[in-house]
Amino acid sequence: MDHNPQMPTPPPHSTEPYSIGPCGTEPCGPGPYRPAPYSSWMQYFSPTANHRRLGLVCLGVGVQEGPLPVVGPRALDHHVAVVVTRGRGWFSHGGRPPQPVTAPALLWLVPGVEHHYGPDPRTGWQECFVDFAGHSVEAYTDLGYVTPDRPLVPLSATAGVRHVVDGIVRAARTGGPLLEVEAAAAVHALLVALRYARAEVSRHGDAVMDALARDALLPISVAEHAARLGIPLPELRGAVRRSTGEGVKEYLLGIRLSRAKELLARTDLPVAGVARRVGYEDPGYFSRLFSRRVGMAPGRFRAQQSFHDAARPG
Repeated sequence: MDHNPQMPTPPPHSTEPYSIGPCGTEPCGPGPYRPAPYSSWMQYFSPTANHRRLGLVCLGVGVQEGPLPVVGPRALDHHVAVVVTRGRGWFSHGGRPPQPVTAPALLWLVPGVEHHYGPDPRTGWQECFVDFAGHSVEAYTDLGYVTPDRPLVPLSATAGVRHVVDGIVRAARTGGPLLEVEAAAAVHALLVALRYARAEVSRHGDAVMDALARDALLPISVAEHAARLGIPLPELRGAVRRSTGEGVKEYLLGIRLSRAKELLARTDLPVAGVARRVGYEDPGYFSRLFSRRVGMAPGRFRAQQSFHDAARPG
């Protein structure tokens, strides 16, 4: 069925070197976008069962520019991150009315949910996309890196994303026995780059996270942290959840235990002293938290990791 009879018929997809670079060589800042002729490059992968044990696998990568044909309506059995780096268009997800898309923007295509999208035929757009799947997607979703409930995500910049996609494209063109593993590792990096690229609208943003990290070792409650920052407790919880996908206590615990590991490995401080250094007056409580999160007691961790008393060459 032809969903847009005015759209030009695209040429066959080519695996020859792409003329404009993976996600467009021009910066994605303000200014008029002059569409190029239709250009498309894509490659798909067939990872094995062993590759899928890595948690994420790359199923395909593509880069396109110009007055591209409309996609869908259709539904897939895996995830796709479509990053629009220049231009504008529209996006419909789950049968909802189309929403306007203005670059830079991220479109999440999620399994089993119908999507339908395309660029403005007068301007076209530049896009790059990565198809991926794996059991780790669930954890990335829980942490807020993949947002099926927010399928259209404004971005502030795409340089980091383009760098990761460029790497997948280079690996695909080069080929070789490490391709599937290299591409799988790049999907993890892509999800992190996309998280950094979001155009968040929080009033406080990174200033809250910076201050919270600075004060993480203080022996104070979450409510006292909010008071020191001068914001309501629910606002602090929301800022941390948006930034990390975790609660405030879990975020602070991660910082404290990382510092505790350093002290256990590098110093002779007793466990009680380490506990006080990272904000816990009760060493027994600290040891229980450490054991639950790390999987071993502080003393055992020190025995495995410490090099403080290691013999030095004479």
